[in-house]
This record gives sequence, C-alpha cells and structure tokens, in this order.
Amino acid sequence: MSRPRDTRTLDLLTWQPANPARAFEPEKVRAASLRSILCRAIALALKECGRDREQVAEEIGQYLGESCPKSMLDAYASEAREDHTMPLVKFLGLIHATGDMRLLQIIASQFGWAVIPERYLGAVEEAVIAAKEEELGLLKRQARRRWKGN
Repeated sequence: MSRPRDTRTLDLLTWQPANPARAFEPEKVRAASLRSILCRAIALALKECGRDREQVAEEIGQYLGESCPKSMLDAYASEAREDHTMPLVKFLGLIHATGDMRLLQIIASQFGWAVIPERYLGAVEEAVIAAKEEELGLLKRQARRRWKGN
C-alpha cells in the first residue's frame, strides 16, 4: 500500500521568485500605438480594481481637487475615442484611486526602465555597485598585464 502524497510541502524545484516589477500581461495590452496601449491598460486597471468607475472617478476627483466624471473615464479607456487622451495629472489620480502600479510600468517600459517598490532599492544599489566592482576588476587586471608585460 502506497503512502498518500504530502500536499502541504512545497516543491522547491518548481519555486519561482516573485517579480518585483509588476506589469500587465503583454497580450492584454498589445496594440499598434502607444495611445491604444494606454487605453487598454486604463480599461484593465478600472476593470480589475474591484470598484465601479463611478467610485473611481469620485476618488480621482477628491485626490486632485477637481471634477472627473465617469463619462470622462469611459472616454479615456476607449480606443475609439481618439480625441480623449488622459492627461498626466488625471493618470496619476487614476493610479492613486486604483492602486495599480502596472500603469506606471507601462510608461517606464517605454524607456527601458522598471518600476519597483522602494524596499528593493538597496538590492538594486548593491547590484549596481557589484557591476561597477566587476568592471573595475577587469580594468585592474588589464592594467596589471600591461604593467607586468604579460
């Protein structure tokens, strides 16, 4: 008789570290233009935030101290409404209202950057220093070879 499988112990070989930079799944925001990518990202953030657009619009308005009607959010999330592109200030209000940092990642990724939580900054700084140390070590070895004639 075989023993029952232990379902409480994690399989260490299948473990994957969490990605500190949260991003939308590429296939969900893929589009022909940056404007369309932003529209899709805005629509996804609104859909997945757990509140209706009326509540989000109200929170954006409170955060910015200016009106932000639901109809305006609908226009910003619509690829068909080419005359309505979300201004940066309202985009920041949307990030505040939804708490969705993936919206920032859409912008950062356009420039080859990543948005990560502040708690990881020390690890990033350490990696930058380690890369610089490696570069300096290589330069030092090259200089030593030239100096010693090797």
